[in-house]
Amino acid sequence: MTKTPIEYAEWTTLKTHAQDMKKHTLAGHFANNPARQEELTKTVDMLRFDYSKNHITSETLALFKTYSEAVGLNDLRGKLLGGEVVNQSENRPALHTALRARDPIVSSGGEPVAERVRSERAKLFDVAGKLRAGEIVAADGAPFKHIIFLGIGGSSLGPALLMKALGYSNTSAFDVHIVSNIDGHALMPVLDACEAARTLLIVASKTFTTTETLTNADTVRRWMKDAGVSDLNAHLMGVTAAPEKAKEYGVPADNVLPFAEWVGGRYSLWSAISAPVVFAYGAQVFEEFLAGADAVDQHFAKAPFEDNIPILSACLDVWYTNFWDAQTRGLFVYDDRLGLLPDYLQQLETESNGKDRTQDGQDVTWQTSPILWGGVGTDCQHSVFQLMHQGTHLVPVEFIGTKNADHTESLHHRKLLANMFAQSAALMRGRSVEEATEKLIAKGVNSDTLDHLAASKSFRGDRPSTTILLERLTPRALGNLIAFYEHKTFVAGMLVGINPYDQMGVELGKELATELEGVIAGDTALPEGYDASTKALIDYLQS
Repeated sequence: MTKTPIEYAEWTTLKTHAQDMKKHTLAGHFANNPARQEELTKTVDMLRFDYSKNHITSETLALFKTYSEAVGLNDLRGKLLGGEVVNQSENRPALHTALRARDPIVSSGGEPVAERVRSERAKLFDVAGKLRAGEIVAADGAPFKHIIFLGIGGSSLGPALLMKALGYSNTSAFDVHIVSNIDGHALMPVLDACEAARTLLIVASKTFTTTETLTNADTVRRWMKDAGVSDLNAHLMGVTAAPEKAKEYGVPADNVLPFAEWVGGRYSLWSAISAPVVFAYGAQVFEEFLAGADAVDQHFAKAPFEDNIPILSACLDVWYTNFWDAQTRGLFVYDDRLGLLPDYLQQLETESNGKDRTQDGQDVTWQTSPILWGGVGTDCQHSVFQLMHQGTHLVPVEFIGTKNADHTESLHHRKLLANMFAQSAALMRGRSVEEATEKLIAKGVNSDTLDHLAASKSFRGDRPSTTILLERLTPRALGNLIAFYEHKTFVAGMLVGINPYDQMGVELGKELATELEGVIAGDTALPEGYDASTKALIDYLQS
């Protein structure tokens, strides 16, 4: 069997080093090394990373480099980028980088990768051009106005993120609605906002059997029929790795936008899954997005360890999760257009690295993925930041903002960035009881309450954070950012010895949901093996 992380001497050395590092503060690291900020600030294309407010030194990075060499990270990276098998449980490569490469790998396992990527993208762009030009029309011969895009998981999170992030700077050719939830409360308001005769329905499903997506699609088609649409199929497109299934459902052959079966759901936004983005904003915007990702792919492939941003960030995850007992990582965006990024990255990282088995099936007794959580920074400052400043949990944080705004209200942007920088500084700096006492005395606080208030207004500080700045939120910069997180997730998985590319934990709930649907409807009896709680819940629904 393959050695587990904790069996490496280099892992033990990192553990010992962490115990020593806990004796030092971030403020102390800055005092001891005047060049610290410069040394720990890295750039790639349109992204700037400041790692200096983390509990690391050059020694920490050197030890992680030695550990990465021991686990063969360079070879594993080569396998990923070269199209070799990296998903051991399903015996598959992970070829998402080929979807955005300027020169995709020619083939993998006999699959003509480059040819397929180019042909599928060409069809996507061709259909987009015709739709935007009014050459693809509704059943009554008039142009479409609304798009309802149905998917779930990666088939909806990616397009939704791109639509929101790029919408401010790009005029949309259509009124786009993305729905993933099977809850009718998500779908009904969309139908109320659209005119059936002017609506294009896009069904995105890798297998074209996804229950939630097809249930929503059936409801939309019934709504169109009830509204008098004469030819439902003329209003239908499919994005899928199973074109024949889409055609069986009624999607015209010209309206099927295929992608390869090897495209994983949480990496699918580089494919035709982003059709609503291409339809709304045009092919050029999407090409710039792909080019930004390719730039980070090249950086990841070629940059040395000391400057390789995905590798350094992955090391930080492993460092805090395994050696500092940090169970979570916070991610806060200081640009409202990136408001869906925490949700998107939750899927990317936790579905990839939330594993309790190694590549060869051994039990994991160390930590794999931190629990990722977060939101829009200025909103969260008035809620969850209390826990980060004075709570008992150590929460490493990533702050993400944009150097330049795309609006003209400079006061707003200045205040926004001031808040982001202030939170980062406050987490590190903290405030002693003595400092709090001085401030209270200066305000004339009564001595009877002074000690209590001073204790309440003190902050331990020494809380770690990384600041990520985009030059501007362009399609290219967004491509940079998402590709960075993909590679970071891969590296973290390799460092903790798990397979980031399967998601077996998603399947069990799906299987049981299918089984229970018939039980809830009263068509079948509850099978043996269910607990008393589940049985009682079903009985309550049926009472």
